[in-house]
Amino acid sequence: MKNCPTCNKTFTDPDLSFCIDDGTPLVLVAEPADETTVVSPSSVSRPSPPPTEVYKPRDWQAPDYQPPGFQLASGEPSKRKRWPWVVGILAVLVISLIGLGIAAAMLIPNVKRATSNRNSSNPNVKRSSDSNSSAPVSNSNIESTPENTNTLADEGTATAPPTDKDVVLAALTDLEHEWTVANINADKQKLNRILADDYVGMSSDGKNQGKAEYLRTIERDTAIRKWEFEDLKVTLMGDRATLDGVIRLQLPDQEAAFRFTDKFVWRDGRWQAVGSEISRIK
Repeated sequence: MKNCPTCNKTFTDPDLSFCIDDGTPLVLVAEPADETTVVSPSSVSRPSPPPTEVYKPRDWQAPDYQPPGFQLASGEPSKRKRWPWVVGILAVLVISLIGLGIAAAMLIPNVKRATSNRNSSNPNVKRSSDSNSSAPVSNSNIESTPENTNTLADEGTATAPPTDKDVVLAALTDLEHEWTVANINADKQKLNRILADDYVGMSSDGKNQGKAEYLRTIERDTAIRKWEFEDLKVTLMGDRATLDGVIRLQLPDQEAAFRFTDKFVWRDGRWQAVGSEISRIK
């Protein structure tokens, strides 16, 4: 913008240098600032002064990151004592083992006793009958009586002896039939099982003989046709039993009767003969 000092006219043509009215050279006049763009000195922010000390990136290194450490509370021991727990566990184990031992000691005898009574009272055991005694005895038709029910028990198993006298009488009667058949047939294997190792009995000539001599001198007897037991009575005292009775033998031309007393002991889960006495009835 230009102004004429003579007439005070203002000209906006930038190419105009002289006043068109009086020819006075025009004077350049500064244009007033736009109010919208004028900023008051009070509103202009002043730059902050530079810091007194300049840090360069290479002059400072941050420390390596470390996770926060666990700090124990005051008065807490650094290590917990473990021996009370170990002692407690061992005590529980010892008490458990003692309890199992007591339970086993109480149950095992009852189980063995029940097994023994069940074997002795087996309904398949044949009582004394005339079927065995009335059958003729020969080389071909001698039939062994049923095995003693007590032989069903294992040899090495210690079972309690039966306490019922009727059961014991039936078992010993069957054993007497088995013993008679083994004598007639000279069955040493069967006799070895029936007789105990400490057996001592009376021979036919009235002398005592042990098990070894009994088995050595036994001979087969084919003269006996049949036999029958009478007046059988049993005396029971714990693991010992005594059987008294009469046996009648039917021979080809006569009949012979003998009174006997056989003694038995309960061993290895079965009855075994430990003694025998016999005398002829005239």
